[in-house]
Amino acid sequence: MSSGRSNELSKQKLLNWYYASARDLPWRHTSDPYAVWVSEIMLQQTQVVTVIPRFLDWMQRFDDVESLADAEPDAVMKAWEGLGYYRRARFLHAAAGQIMYRHGGRFPDHFDDMLALPGIGRSTAGAISSICFGAHTPVLDGNVKRVLSRWHASPDATETELWRLAQDAIQSQGDPGQWNQAMMELGARICLPRRPECVACPVHTHCALAFSPVEKKQTNRVAVRDVHWRVHLHLDGSNAVWLQQRPGDGIWGGLWSPPVTELGRKPSKKPCHIHQLTHRRLHLYSHISKSMPEGEGRWAEALNDVAVPTGMRRLLQKHGMRA
Repeated sequence: MSSGRSNELSKQKLLNWYYASARDLPWRHTSDPYAVWVSEIMLQQTQVVTVIPRFLDWMQRFDDVESLADAEPDAVMKAWEGLGYYRRARFLHAAAGQIMYRHGGRFPDHFDDMLALPGIGRSTAGAISSICFGAHTPVLDGNVKRVLSRWHASPDATETELWRLAQDAIQSQGDPGQWNQAMMELGARICLPRRPECVACPVHTHCALAFSPVEKKQTNRVAVRDVHWRVHLHLDGSNAVWLQQRPGDGIWGGLWSPPVTELGRKPSKKPCHIHQLTHRRLHLYSHISKSMPEGEGRWAEALNDVAVPTGMRRLLQKHGMRA
């Protein structure tokens, strides 16, 4: 049997496996580009199990592009609260506004128009255009990169080489959207980073590195910097707290927090709360302030009234503030 014929049979095996065992995820029940777009952005650096309830809640609050574009920024950030990487929410909101202004409220169906929207890169545009519009545009997220590099025994393949392999693989597919989802599913569930389940893989006969020991790569640990913040708690008689909106380009950009002062050195006392971020470990020290707050801000009687970052929410809860 020719290698080309063998490859096509292997690809069909992958699709058959996907049709039979794909996870039942809410965004897989629609070809609405708005819903697929939201799911793709939420799934960036966030686990599926975390995204599912947040996606459903989001779609109830903002069920189309127009409702998202019309929403107040605070409402958008509140809906995103707890998902982290808040730039994604700001990009969604900004892109919705552009879709209303430049595309008459209809999500663009051309790949280049998608790429022009804030927060949408080549892989995200590939997912939307293939799933919703049948375009032969590949996805190249971390899962797909791993699958392709193992299939072709190219663990050191460059980004350019992987895009070429992804394009070659999808080019002959009758349903490119299903192909992209099958590739992502395979990488998420079977072709795992440290312990690939080659026995359960439907296409191990097509994989050059099937059943081979996984090479342990030298990983560069992310440098985590300790940051010490004094958190100024201005409380009124009803136990409301004074909050200010964080700068858009800093930690927790666009969210609401009590005023903070970064300390030049570590205090001798223990922090009231420690919150871990990707590159920073925030040590939060409460300071009950009896002076009147200065600058722009607002009083909040409950944490659910505004979008408060998780670290500050937990600190304020320790001071008895209700949800």
